[in-house]
Amino acid sequence: MAARAPLPAGVEIVTAPMIYADVIAALHGRCFDEAWSPFTIRQVLNMPGAFGLVARGVDDAGDEDPAGFVLARSVADECEILSLATAPAWRDRGVGRMLLDACIARVASQGVTNLFLEVAEDNAVARQLYRQRGFNAVGRRDGYYRRREGPPVAALTLALTLTP
Repeated sequence: MAARAPLPAGVEIVTAPMIYADVIAALHGRCFDEAWSPFTIRQVLNMPGAFGLVARGVDDAGDEDPAGFVLARSVADECEILSLATAPAWRDRGVGRMLLDACIARVASQGVTNLFLEVAEDNAVARQLYRQRGFNAVGRRDGYYRRREGPPVAALTLALTLTP
């Protein structure tokens, strides 16, 4: 895995308690065609082994701005990243990479050896990030992601083996 770069200026990654459900849901809706509701986010965070991380940024006016999030769930020695997104205004600044790295570090420290996620086949930026971090394709689901406009898109299932 590549060396970690410092966080972009004005960004910190924090554990997402339940009070972040509305913030995460709003950001999810800005990033995905099939938005998750605050209720769904709360359900995810309430699952055994689930956790969320939020990247909090400070915008040009000095106000706190949610820069991104990752939601994941660990069971035994496996973890699945359920959702990862970077706010449009924070893209191309390394926020997604830092969220992914923070998630990997957290689950590796808990003894997880296998990490999985799904990504839309047409999401070239995310696929590049995952490839750089060592993820490999292990499956494909045709028509998995519905789009507001256009036909559904396949999901690629990716896996990363973590070494203790």
